[in-house]
Amino acid sequence: MTRQSITLTEQNDQWLREHVDVTGEYASKSELINDLIRRARRAEAINYKLQQAETSGFTEQSADEILNEFKQALRK
Repeated sequence: MTRQSITLTEQNDQWLREHVDVTGEYASKSELINDLIRRARRAEAINYKLQQAETSGFTEQSADEILNEFKQALRK
């Protein structure tokens, strides 16, 4: 893995520490930051596909309708 050095605001550092120390869901701030980036990348991919669908003319659905349909399919 690549090692990075970043500067955080005190509020963001506190938020990260709380999620690591209090919830126990993550072993480290690095693990949490990597998960946040993965989620952002996934959301970006979904938004890109929605944008493609809207401009393709293939569907009459709105972006919200497509997103809801996608979420329902994920739940199954």
